[in-house]
Amino acid sequence: MGAIFKAIDNGIIKNGEIVKVISNNANAYALTRAKERNVEAVCISPKSYPDRETFNEALLSGLKEADPDLIVLAGFLVNVPAIVVSAFKNRIINIHPSLIPSFCGKGYYGLKVHEAVLARGVKVTGATVHFVDEGIDTGKILAQKAVYVEDGDTPEILQRRVMEQAEWIILPDVISRICAGEISIG
Repeated sequence: MGAIFKAIDNGIIKNGEIVKVISNNANAYALTRAKERNVEAVCISPKSYPDRETFNEALLSGLKEADPDLIVLAGFLVNVPAIVVSAFKNRIINIHPSLIPSFCGKGYYGLKVHEAVLARGVKVTGATVHFVDEGIDTGKILAQKAVYVEDGDTPEILQRRVMEQAEWIILPDVISRICAGEISIG
């Protein structure tokens, strides 16, 4: 969220605004950032609903209320339900902390990605922005940026480097290109 707000402030993202922030985690700092900027911020968590179907409907309703042109996932750690993907076909993008198709799919999120990268011994990792489809990290790739793995990296150090050198660069860039009509959505 911070990188997106900064890109808007710096004019990197033109013709775009954040209309609502939804998190599945009530303690997510993204909600605080949004509130500080007078952007509607809500938590819609599966834990707050009796079953997944009720959560899915609540999430879809929360998104439809915002009426966004584009939905950006950045740290939303819930698989996007098919009813949401269908309602916003090719209007949902995600940032993933690896070079898809490596280290992605079920179970690969957060530090787990970087732990797997280090355990495998690869020398290059990075980040990917992709459309969200019904699969997990299977949508069309929109952008990737490589980051070198360095000797002595821990998962935490590597995570930070991937964020700074890749994620915080390519996500605002893709959003900017979508807002400018350079990447077709919908």
